[in-house]
Amino acid sequence: MWWPFYDTTWFIILPALFFTMWAQSRVQSTYHRYARVYARSGMTGAQVARRLLDEAGLYDIPVQQVHGHLADHFDPRARVIRLSAGVYQSTSLAALGIAAHETGHALQHAEGYIPLAFRNNIFPLANIGSRAAFPLFFIGLFFGGLHQLMTVGIFLFAFAVLFQLVTLPVEYNASSRAIALLAGRGFLAPDEVQPAKEVLNAAALTYLAAAAVSITQLIRLLILRDRRR
Repeated sequence: MWWPFYDTTWFIILPALFFTMWAQSRVQSTYHRYARVYARSGMTGAQVARRLLDEAGLYDIPVQQVHGHLADHFDPRARVIRLSAGVYQSTSLAALGIAAHETGHALQHAEGYIPLAFRNNIFPLANIGSRAAFPLFFIGLFFGGLHQLMTVGIFLFAFAVLFQLVTLPVEYNASSRAIALLAGRGFLAPDEVQPAKEVLNAAALTYLAAAAVSITQLIRLLILRDRRR
């Protein structure tokens, strides 16, 4: 029988994959719920990000609008915050939470936040690992059990796993900064803080799910290699 049909190691990653699907559904539903609830401050996501950056003295970091749904991110190389139209132009609680979260990343970068710096430094290796690990591993697996090649694939993939793990404190820290800034600067009223926190907590679940998938994949690769000894 063809190998994939009797590879029972797939069951190792199934729980993580189901968790990923649930997390993605959760972030979408939470975002859409609070994208229709507008902050009484009347400020847009772009205005909040700009104000927070200026208060931190980061006048040289622009806030740009980009295409896409939930495509919001801070680019540390270009030193720019990019917000999707639904966040940039909106005054919703979801928009303000996301805009403040991305500003939190800009503040991390400016302060030299160690987990962020470490993540940025290992990104090239993680990128190579995520692209090359599986081709190398399965070439080694299918062509006579070349353990050295399989081990190289596992080693490269370990950097992708490490990247996912380091991402967790980076994202949670940015979210906690966002909530503190929104509440402390009066951009959100006290009763608006919890909904914004729910949006960011839901988004954080997707990073947790990604880490779970990576870890279980790494375990699967180790098992497959050891079976061919």
